[in-house]
Amino acid sequence: MTPPPGWTGPAGRPDVELYIDLRWLLERQADVLPKHPTVHDFSSLVAAVGRHRVGTPRVGAIVDNAWRAAALMHAIVRLRPLPARNALFGAGIVTAYMDAVGESLDVPYRALVDLARDIDAGRSDAYDAADRIRTWKM
Repeated sequence: MTPPPGWTGPAGRPDVELYIDLRWLLERQADVLPKHPTVHDFSSLVAAVGRHRVGTPRVGAIVDNAWRAAALMHAIVRLRPLPARNALFGAGIVTAYMDAVGESLDVPYRALVDLARDIDAGRSDAYDAADRIRTWKM
């Protein structure tokens, strides 16, 4: 569920809802992968953008910034918009998105790598990924 209007996060500040676009993803790709491979499927990135904007992905789901970051990562890792390094790109998107909304993460060593592997293998969906990301919030 989406928090009610006026709800404040743990630091007492209103939650920021950031809806990114294709340009933002491409800019982050340049940041995360400076010698980046060429995007070979822009429709995968468009799908990731659309997915993170869904307000009610399933009944009872918590839609917060962790879910949005997880939805982006899941779409990127599973749909593979790049010819290589999609897991690294997806992990970089999580940290960039959470940073952009002002929510710091304290990610244990290799936790994002493990999450990307679990997503790629089908062992983790966006909801599980969001739960893990929430545990890393400072």
